Order: sequence, then structure tokens, then C-alpha cells
Amino acid sequence: MSDLFDEYPMLIFALESLVALALLIFIVVWTASGKKKNQNRANDSANRR
Repeated sequence: MSDLFDEYPMLIFALESLVALALLIFIVVWTASGKKKNQNRANDSANRR
């Protein structure tokens, strides 16, 4: 495995950037789903009044 990184040193940066991108997408999806849940709860409580 280390021979692969010795031959292609930019591969480490490419893998790191892919992990960072996946983490960013996960955070955006997670927060967007939380906003939808909160909006649904607010709409439900407003409709009950």
C-alpha cells in the first residue's frame, strides 16, 4: 500500500478531498432534514390553534 502512495503521492490528497466532500454532503443533508422536521412540527402546532 505504501508503494502505491510512493508512486502516486497526490493520491493521498485526492482521497482526503473525497472524504471531506462526503462529510460536507452528509452535514448538509443532515441539517436540511432537521429543518424539514422542525417546519412540520411548527406547521402542525400552528394548525391546531
